[in-house]
Amino acid sequence: EQGGPRPDPPRRVDYRVVFWYRRDRPIETFQYQVYDVRKGEYTPAVDAAGRVVSGAVRREPRPAEALMSWWAITAILAGLLVANVVYLLWFFAWVDRQTSGAAYFSRSVSERRALKRRIRLLSLPTLPLMKLLASGAKSQKGLPGFEFEGVWGPQKVASPEVFARAKAYVPTADDIFVATQMRCGTTWMQQVVYQVVTHGQGTFDPDGSRSHIYTVSPWIDATHGISMQAAPLVGTPPVRIIKTHLPTELCPYSAQAKYIYVARHPVSCFASIVDFNRTMIGPLLPPVSALADWYCSDRMYWLPWARHVEGYWRWSQRHDNVLFVHYEDMVRDFGPVLDRICAFLGHQLTPEERARVIEHTSFRYMKEHEEFFEMAPPSMYSVAAGQFLASGKEGRHEDVTPELKARILDACRGQLAQAEYPAARFYPDLA
Repeated sequence: EQGGPRPDPPRRVDYRVVFWYRRDRPIETFQYQVYDVRKGEYTPAVDAAGRVVSGAVRREPRPAEALMSWWAITAILAGLLVANVVYLLWFFAWVDRQTSGAAYFSRSVSERRALKRRIRLLSLPTLPLMKLLASGAKSQKGLPGFEFEGVWGPQKVASPEVFARAKAYVPTADDIFVATQMRCGTTWMQQVVYQVVTHGQGTFDPDGSRSHIYTVSPWIDATHGISMQAAPLVGTPPVRIIKTHLPTELCPYSAQAKYIYVARHPVSCFASIVDFNRTMIGPLLPPVSALADWYCSDRMYWLPWARHVEGYWRWSQRHDNVLFVHYEDMVRDFGPVLDRICAFLGHQLTPEERARVIEHTSFRYMKEHEEFFEMAPPSMYSVAAGQFLASGKEGRHEDVTPELKARILDACRGQLAQAEYPAARFYPDLA
C-alpha cells in the first residue's frame, strides 16, 4: 500500500426520503416515499401500495428485516416531525417579533406588503403540520382567551395586564372613545370621527409615519398599533381618537371625554366574527355551532352582545357625553347619522367639507384603500385569504343558518329580559 494515506471511505447511506407537493396546493398534494438503498427498493409500506396498483407479487421481507425497516421509517418520520415542530415554533416567534406592538402598523404600506409576502413564503413548510394540528380544532368549544375581572379577552391581542392598564387610564377632555363590540363597525366609526374632526382633511401617507388608522387612533385594550402615550392629537381642536371594545364594566369613564358607541344586529355581528377568524386562523377555526355557543356565553370576548349593548345604552341615557348609534342606520342612510355625530362633537361642516367626509368614509373608498384600515397584523392564513373589509352590508344575519340564528336570538332575548335597551324597537326579530 503506497501513495500516501487512504482516502476516507464514502459515507454510507441506508435510506433516502423523497417528498413532493404542488406549489399551488401544498397541503392537499403532500406525499413522500422512503427508499431502502441497501435493497434497492422502496420500504414495505410504499411497496405494498405499489402491489395494490400493479398487482405485482414481491417477496415479503423476513420478520427481522421488516422490523428494522419499520424502525428506520419511524426514526425518519420522527425526525421530520421534530424538524417541522422546531421550524413552526421559530416561525411563530419570528412573526410575533415582526408584528407585535407597533412593529407592523408603523411600517409603510410597501414594507407591510413585503412582510406579507415573506410570511406567506416562510409559512409553506409549516402547512402539512398545521393541517395535522387543525384536526384538533373540531373539538374546541370556542376561541382561546383570558379572564380579567369577569371579562374575557383574546390571547395574543391583549392580556390581563393590558386590560388593567386600560381600566386605570384617566380620560381627558381631549379624548373621544369609539366603543363597540367586535366586528360592529369600529374601524368605520374611527374613520368617521377622524374625518369629522379634520373636516374631511384626514389623510394617510402610504410611505410615511401615518400609513394606517392605528397610527392615528390607538386601541387602548390591545397591543396592536400605536401606544396611548405616542398617539397623536388630530383635528381642530386637537383630540385623541381611542378605539375600545371594553364593556362599561372596564371602560374608563370621565365626564370630560366623549364616547360614541355603535351597535349592530347580534347575528350580523356573529357572522362577521366567524368570517374574520376564518381569515386569521383558517382550518384552526372551531366548528361554527361551537362558536355560536361561545358567542352567547360569558366567555365571549368583551362580554356577550346583549350585556355589552345594555351597558352602553344605560350610559347614553344617563350621560350627555355618550352617543349611541346603530350600524344599520349608518348603512341605510348615513347622512342623518353623520349630522348627529357632527353635532355631538361640536363640528359644523360646510357643504364641501360634508361631501368630502362622506366620500372618505364610504365603503368604496375604504375598500379601495383597505391597507389603511386592516384590523389585525397578518397571519399565515390571512396573507393568502386577503380582505378585511368583506362586504359592509346591513343584513349579514341573513347569511347565518336559521337554526344558528334562532339560537343566538333566543340567547339575546333571555339576556335582555330585564334590560333597559329597547331591542325590539331597533331589531324586531328580538321581540
